[in-house]
Amino acid sequence: MRGSTAGLPEHFQGYSSKYYKFLTVLDSLFASLVVCPCVVGYWRSVWGLMDIYAAPGNDFLSGIISTVIGLTGHLVFCFSQKVLEHNFHPDKNRILYYIVSRTYTVCFAFTCVNSWRGPWVLLDMPSKYNKLALLVTILVAVVSLAAIRCLRNVSAPPCLIVNDGVKGYFEVMTMFRVSMGEKTSLYILDCIFSVLVVGTLVVFVWRGGWALIDMFVFPNDDALSAWASLILGYASVAIAFLLQPVMRYLCERFTGTPRLLIADFFILFALFGTINVWRGIWNLLNIYFLPENLELSCWITHWVCLIILILLGCSNSLLVRGVYIDAEEPAGKCVVFPCYYLRIIFQGEKLKQLNLTSLTIENFKVNIRDPEKAMENNHVTVSTISTTVENHKENI
Repeated sequence: MRGSTAGLPEHFQGYSSKYYKFLTVLDSLFASLVVCPCVVGYWRSVWGLMDIYAAPGNDFLSGIISTVIGLTGHLVFCFSQKVLEHNFHPDKNRILYYIVSRTYTVCFAFTCVNSWRGPWVLLDMPSKYNKLALLVTILVAVVSLAAIRCLRNVSAPPCLIVNDGVKGYFEVMTMFRVSMGEKTSLYILDCIFSVLVVGTLVVFVWRGGWALIDMFVFPNDDALSAWASLILGYASVAIAFLLQPVMRYLCERFTGTPRLLIADFFILFALFGTINVWRGIWNLLNIYFLPENLELSCWITHWVCLIILILLGCSNSLLVRGVYIDAEEPAGKCVVFPCYYLRIIFQGEKLKQLNLTSLTIENFKVNIRDPEKAMENNHVTVSTISTTVENHKENI
């Protein structure tokens, strides 16, 4: 799961629990009906454009090109995260930060799509329609990810939203959490393992699940198969959202291996719905949106989806970055989908109001207790304003 619920609000100060639940439902709908289609549209567009421009007609060379772009780009972003974090911050230069951060997202998103497309295309060459090979690939990948407690990394929208917050914008979590300051060689190995091993295993799971659905869900009717996937996917995702309180209750009652198993089974169920949603949207775009001109179709969806996500402030939902550990959050939060958007916005506004109210009350208390000090404070404020105006006139 490319996100975590650690540090995210579980309730609002000054709001009722019913209001919080209402916003939770809206966040779930926003993730499912807005963020997810935009993310899928962007991924489908970059994937399709690479099919057109990267060695068309030569699957092996095309897959190698995407693999090199994806793996090299991932490692570069991993190694440079501290440099970017240190040099670009809105407190230093807000405009420069915005330009660099969004350019970072665009480049990283392109890298992520290629890091998936490369291994996917190469694996499709010998065994795309081999059921036994697909089942073995999925089983090995799932067991391996579960064994190293990284199964949650298979999750994607609509089961998560990654906001474009300033804090941690350039951060890429690695498997063993080794920092560059500790030992450079260990940090490099940590990045390589996180990208090559964990990332590739996640691709194996998705590719195997997608190919099996291609084989079993109306394989002779592309349109019917796409609609069936969309309906089945959204129904499964809706059930997964509704099951969160029950799964959270169970995870709060268990510890150790039972808790991990409960979380992993829930993740796999949500993954089934997620893959179907992605497949449904992806194939419906291929079938109905400018099917006679795939290149134009991809360019339009690319820019429209990217701009919408940037304007909404959740373009980082496009990225597959970082490694998160299964059940690392306390109690039952490990099975809560990190779909926090409206809740964060409303919580921020409420905190501003509470802070403003608190400051007003404190100033009122000072005025009552010490009128002379209050007059002094007012004088200082007026003087400061006057000085600012005079300085501004001089600068002009």
